[in-house]
Amino acid sequence: MIIAASAPLTVLAGGAPTNFAVSGLLGLPLSYLVLGAVLVLFAVGYCAMSSRVLNAGAFYAYISQGLGPRQGIAAALLALVSYNLLQAGMYGLFGFSLSAAIAAWTGVAIPWWIVGLVGWVFVALMGVSNVELSAKVLGVLVALEFLVAIVVMIVALIHSPEGISTATLHAEDFFVPGIGVLLAFSIAAFMGFESGAIYSEETKDPSKTVSRATYIAVGIIAIFYAASTWALAMGVGPSAIIDESRIYGPDLVFVWLASFSPALSNVAHLLFVTSILAALLAFHNAAARYFFALGRSKVIPSVFGKLGKNGAPIGGSIAQSVVGLVVVIVFAIGGANSTLGELFPVTTLFTWFSTAAAFGLVFLMAITSVAVLFWFRRNHHGYGVFTRVIAPGAAALFLVVIAVLILMNFDIMIGEESPRAMIFIMPGIIIGTGVLGALWSLRFDREIDVNAIPIAETAVVDESGTGSNAGSNAEDTQASSPAHTTI
Repeated sequence: MIIAASAPLTVLAGGAPTNFAVSGLLGLPLSYLVLGAVLVLFAVGYCAMSSRVLNAGAFYAYISQGLGPRQGIAAALLALVSYNLLQAGMYGLFGFSLSAAIAAWTGVAIPWWIVGLVGWVFVALMGVSNVELSAKVLGVLVALEFLVAIVVMIVALIHSPEGISTATLHAEDFFVPGIGVLLAFSIAAFMGFESGAIYSEETKDPSKTVSRATYIAVGIIAIFYAASTWALAMGVGPSAIIDESRIYGPDLVFVWLASFSPALSNVAHLLFVTSILAALLAFHNAAARYFFALGRSKVIPSVFGKLGKNGAPIGGSIAQSVVGLVVVIVFAIGGANSTLGELFPVTTLFTWFSTAAAFGLVFLMAITSVAVLFWFRRNHHGYGVFTRVIAPGAAALFLVVIAVLILMNFDIMIGEESPRAMIFIMPGIIIGTGVLGALWSLRFDREIDVNAIPIAETAVVDESGTGSNAGSNAEDTQASSPAHTTI
């Protein structure tokens, strides 16, 4: 789920050329390694807390436990909006990419929103199925992504026009003016890495599975992104990669591959589309579980907290599907006769939504790191000072810097084609959601005990099949699955 959300092939084929082109810097591989280290620091406290506090709301539960229910509710609504923006925005990229691929293969031009709706149907149906089915489908798609990306890397290293070198790995290509743009774009490639905790109530061994999956995913993603973008630069040529990226953009990988093997280029293009589809499904599942967590605790209407017979959060899944459908319809109407032509869904829907969502999620991670600090301050839970203080404190600092960099470079990230008003509107949606969430939380002071909102407290079934209370106190609550959760 985590790696599918990060979409490795989408980053290599779409994100890397865009980053090279916009930043004008060769140090892209280093940015992935640096950000990977920052996110590992974040994961130290995040995973330690996830082994004690199990909740499909993740950020919601952790911030509630660390900073208070009111802040948790504000964070929950911000996370809900961010994940929905990220998921819905990807329909623009998916629709454009699949439409372009069909046109290239058959000569038939299909509007982006039609093929986007085909993807929407697939995601909507998978979203109401058991999480294991989604995981199996995503497992196949992710394996194929890695396979074709590895083939691309091998071809690049074999046919490197300037030879194999350490170019793109030098500090002087990273610590230079423009590093803010580089980091702001690169962090977007990691979005979704934190989603493992969202499935904590559906894992067989939640105290270990979430942290293990998060560490493995961050390590794989960072190293793979760094290696694949370095190899791509070798294949195109370090002296040419920036100019070629500016000419071809996201088509660079496919155009370059076609010069060696048109068939391989077509396969890569197809798997690029399925990579986006996999990310759509992964973020759909994440958003659905936030709807579920908030509906279950009655922060939003309880209908969103309903479960299907298979244990899937059907209320939240349907709600997220409705959001995606409305967004596609609105942008299909708004894009009719647009001067942006075929690029309309990419330069508007995808770019606006994904950039705003990246800002929202980075900001949430920074706040979560602060919440981890406060949570461990009340009870060490047997962890050392590095886990309790140093790692989350450093992560909070670095993540705040990255969030500020995203805001400072927001105009560059959304492109010159976007109306200037979007520079204020999209970040305003994120900030405004947090403010509205804080105001919304005030109503719970009068209606229910706010301390009962965030955490689902249940028994965990041990290997012998008997129930045992997993927590040593109210904070150490665990749940075996959404279907067995009570407030």
